[in-house]
Amino acid sequence: MSEQRGEQRGEHRGGRHDRQQDGGRNGQQSDRRGTWTVVAILGCAQFVMVLDGTVMNVSISTVVADLDTTVAAMQAAITFYTLTMAAVMLLGAKLGDVWGRRRAFVIGSCVYAVGSLITALSPNVLFLFLGWSVIEGLGAALVIPAIAALVADNYTGRERVTAFAIVGAVSGAAVAAGPLIGGFVTTYFSWRYVFVAEVVIMAGVVVFSRLVTDTSTGRRLRIDVPSVLLSAIGLVALVYGMLQSKTWGWIVPLSPPSVGGAEIAPLGISPTAWLMLLGGILLVLFVRRQRHLSRIGSSPLVHVELFSIRQLRSGLSVLGAQYAVTAGLFFLVPVYLQMTLGLDALETGLKVFPLSVSLVLFSIVGTRLSTRWSPRRIIRVGQLVLVFSALLLLGSVTEDLRHALFAVGMFLAGTALGLLASQLGNVNMSSVDTDQTSEVGGLQGVFQNLGSSLGTALIGSILIGALATSFAAGTASSSLPTEVKAVVAEETQHGVSIVPASEVPKIAERAGLTSEESKTLETVYRNSQLSSLRVALFGLIVVAMLSLLFSRGIPNEVVQSKRQRAAAP
Repeated sequence: MSEQRGEQRGEHRGGRHDRQQDGGRNGQQSDRRGTWTVVAILGCAQFVMVLDGTVMNVSISTVVADLDTTVAAMQAAITFYTLTMAAVMLLGAKLGDVWGRRRAFVIGSCVYAVGSLITALSPNVLFLFLGWSVIEGLGAALVIPAIAALVADNYTGRERVTAFAIVGAVSGAAVAAGPLIGGFVTTYFSWRYVFVAEVVIMAGVVVFSRLVTDTSTGRRLRIDVPSVLLSAIGLVALVYGMLQSKTWGWIVPLSPPSVGGAEIAPLGISPTAWLMLLGGILLVLFVRRQRHLSRIGSSPLVHVELFSIRQLRSGLSVLGAQYAVTAGLFFLVPVYLQMTLGLDALETGLKVFPLSVSLVLFSIVGTRLSTRWSPRRIIRVGQLVLVFSALLLLGSVTEDLRHALFAVGMFLAGTALGLLASQLGNVNMSSVDTDQTSEVGGLQGVFQNLGSSLGTALIGSILIGALATSFAAGTASSSLPTEVKAVVAEETQHGVSIVPASEVPKIAERAGLTSEESKTLETVYRNSQLSSLRVALFGLIVVAMLSLLFSRGIPNEVVQSKRQRAAAP
């Protein structure tokens, strides 16, 4: 057993360059699967998986009114959708090995379509929670790892690079176009039509899935239940802790949950810290369990030896960092455009649209560049462009929005994300053998989840912390009466909520302030929002710069085409 593992690790290190060039398969497969129909089918599924979360974010107020529920309930549904995927993503990848990847893809697509239908027809928030947060989340956990594995299974060499670039571009376009689609459909039709469209798309995906080739066959594998529980609970605790950090605080409690009027903050520490500690401990136990199963010859949920592959380790780290920056950016931009400037969801989507265009465009450019540049060079150029775009966005944040600078910043952000998307999928998948692509697909899903959660939590915490500090300082130095300053200080001692700046006068008047005092408070709050947005964008720049450190293990060789490989001596 130890000799086999040693040989496997040696093959990972020694054969990495060969797999980068031909995907670990012979040239006959590329001839047999040269059609782009397969990636179109998989891309449609990927678009729906990513679109779901971004659409719901801009439709919250409408859904709240339609279902007679609360914003808190809707935010809980959005959070639980992420938690469901985080909990069962690794299990979904393993089921792809047990059932076969295409079968897992089809089953997951059917489950997802059922969840979308329940969501579209939901009469209340409980049905929405069941359909969207639970059933769709379970379906996505089967579909996402299968997409990555099936792309790797159907394409080789340069075609594989292009196929992964298309899937990456589709993901990014869904993130960017989600607010535009959601805003348009919600404004002129109904949010329910988004989920009806998802049912139709996923039904089409299932019908045409027979065109997707799957060389894997179902394997008789015993799924270790303790491993499933350790990974599920550990990832849920970690992700939920990060997502709640904006409300609860990281270490010092801000607004922790309470039961019977008593705040839950053991030993005076925020629940966020305890949840993340619990998650970390459980994941350490999970890793030890996987190593034990490998030693005794049983099938682990994940072969943790995969993390000894430098290329994979680096690719997953860059992927997680990319999703962290993307999530942070898409947290900040709506706050600025909607809360500070007062734009609606559709107008916000139009402002974000340049990012969608450039992301798709430069995903294609990235595949062309791969004929001359190595994946490492393309990825590092993308990371540097991402830093520069964040600097431009930082300069565009003013009271009246510097439209041209903002548009260029968003276009360059899409350029950077497109270049990254054109390479990372292939970098990760080409680092392993055919029978391990499902596992790597699951790991990609986990890193995407963790990156998005960390980006939202970190940038959100910076924004809220800076807003509280700036608002307190602005109020203290304003012309407001001393007694008003005292009331404001008391009301905001546990933090300041992010609300539309235009709503501040109404809130202030309800609190007993005069019209003039309310206007002054609005000005202070608006300026505080702008100041905190700049601080948060600077934090985003730092995260983007740190991601450069993760790209050292990305391959530095140009991927050759079939013709180049055939001509090579």
